Amino acid sequence: MATPVGWAQGGSGSVCLAFDQLRDVIESQEELIHQLRNVMVLQDENFVSKEEFQAVEKQLVEEKAAHAKTKVLLAKEEEKLQFALGEVEVLSKQLEKEKLAFEKALSTVKSKALQESSKKDQLITKCNEIESHIIKQEDILNGKENEIKELQQVISQQKQIFSRLLAGITCLTSGSRSSRRTTWPRC
Repeated sequence: MATPVGWAQGGSGSVCLAFDQLRDVIESQEELIHQLRNVMVLQDENFVSKEEFQAVEKQLVEEKAAHAKTKVLLAKEEEKLQFALGEVEVLSKQLEKEKLAFEKALSTVKSKALQESSKKDQLITKCNEIESHIIKQEDILNGKENEIKELQQVISQQKQIFSRLLAGITCLTSGSRSSRRTTWPRC
């Protein structure tokens, strides 16, 4: 800064000191003014009008109201969810019990089926044995029937022979000797 008119350079120390101090104050004020201008520029850049502020404030109120409604709906849905989860847990336990009961019943049925299958196999084996025995017995009976038929034929033949003999003997024994001779060939 230049020395003011009428002031001599190298004058009294107090004037110079006052001048230096004044110059320092002016420089610091200029610096402060410069800083304030920078702040004002920033404030102008970040400035929001009252209308914009009120619109944003109204939007915030509406969003808070919508958020509150959503929160209430969320609470209701959480309550429904908890109820549904409780039902799912109850149904899961019931399903597990029914599954165990079914598995037990199925095991029992399988065991009975196995026993019945074993009994059936035993019965089939017995039936086959009986059928085989019956076939053998039928073969024996057929053989015996054939023997009986043969014996009946033999008996029938023997009866015929016997009856002829008997007729011959009767013929021979009846009447006189002379008549026997004459009737012998006829007998």
